[in-house]
Amino acid sequence: MEIEGKPALLGYHMPAEWEPHSQCWMGWPERPDNWRNQAVPGQHLFKEVATAISKFEPVTICATAAQWDNARSQIPQNIRVVEMSMNDCWFRDSGPTFVVCDDSALISGNLDSKVAGIDWTFNSWGGIEDGCYKDWSDDLNVTPKILGIERLPRFPQSLILEGGSIHVDGEGTCLTTEECLLNTNRNPHLTKSQIEDELKMYLGVRKIIWLPRGLFGDDDTNGHIDNMCCFVKPGVVMLSWTNDQLDPQYERSIEAFSVLYNATDASGRRLEIIKIHVPGPLYMTEEESAGVIQDDDAKPRPASTRLAASYVNFYIANGGIIAPAFGDEKWDKEAFCVLSSAFPNHKVVMVNGAREICLAGGNIHCITQQQPAFPSTTVKS
Repeated sequence: MEIEGKPALLGYHMPAEWEPHSQCWMGWPERPDNWRNQAVPGQHLFKEVATAISKFEPVTICATAAQWDNARSQIPQNIRVVEMSMNDCWFRDSGPTFVVCDDSALISGNLDSKVAGIDWTFNSWGGIEDGCYKDWSDDLNVTPKILGIERLPRFPQSLILEGGSIHVDGEGTCLTTEECLLNTNRNPHLTKSQIEDELKMYLGVRKIIWLPRGLFGDDDTNGHIDNMCCFVKPGVVMLSWTNDQLDPQYERSIEAFSVLYNATDASGRRLEIIKIHVPGPLYMTEEESAGVIQDDDAKPRPASTRLAASYVNFYIANGGIIAPAFGDEKWDKEAFCVLSSAFPNHKVVMVNGAREICLAGGNIHCITQQQPAFPSTTVKS
């Protein structure tokens, strides 16, 4: 069911990721021109991530008809597996951005659901010329199908935007990057101010904080915010960091720190900034590159490419933090400590081998999409 009108004007807003979830949505990797070795290593990591999240909240895995039996045989029985066509499995970006409304909006008689989904327009992170693959027609149906399964209303949106490009505090503030949302391969006909207006009307936010750039090497997404910076709680952000002045990431981290340090959120608070060091740097090996079928249908994965590896790319579950571990002993250990300190009421679970997801262009936050619980529902964590 489509809803006419703009979410914010109807009482909806995007909740913070630490607010209660009813479940988590994930896809299932299979395309051999992006996932090496016929996606077998990637599928193992998706199983590990889904299993970790399922300790805290329900999980639904979506797999194509060709992969449903394979997925079902690998995934624990407590995790739902449904059949769904898709071009790839980045549900943070092709799936819905869920919004919620409070009881007063329902009482007014304008609405009949406390949860709805925004169906942004998806163009494979840049369209025919710059996108990660040439055919994304099945991805365009992922959001309507998820909302149909859950019988939730849908807000259609012509704005080209991916869920990984935005992060909110649930209290009126949104983080994003100019590198992504102002890229000419998304919405060249819109000004920065016009894009801000759309974000405010659809996310229910009052202020946008624009970082100039995302993580160095995150060329697939043109600098998504979810590799660079996120909210930990209202007034507190976590920023990808390096102290190595020779690392190209250093300039980006300093640049972002300056913006955040001088910014205030929608409530007028100065931001506390938690630094979390990036791993590595890490690079794709010859063996890893050779495992990808380079057939010109998807973006090439050449050896020696720097991986866009970041500990900021974690998932907040009901009482849990599911974070990537890259096999970098020093920084993996520090990331665990930083995340544990930032989320004292959550159990931090580091998923080993998350490099495998990074090889294909993202990480744990990129492959997950939280569905909020009804605002009046108490979810046990």
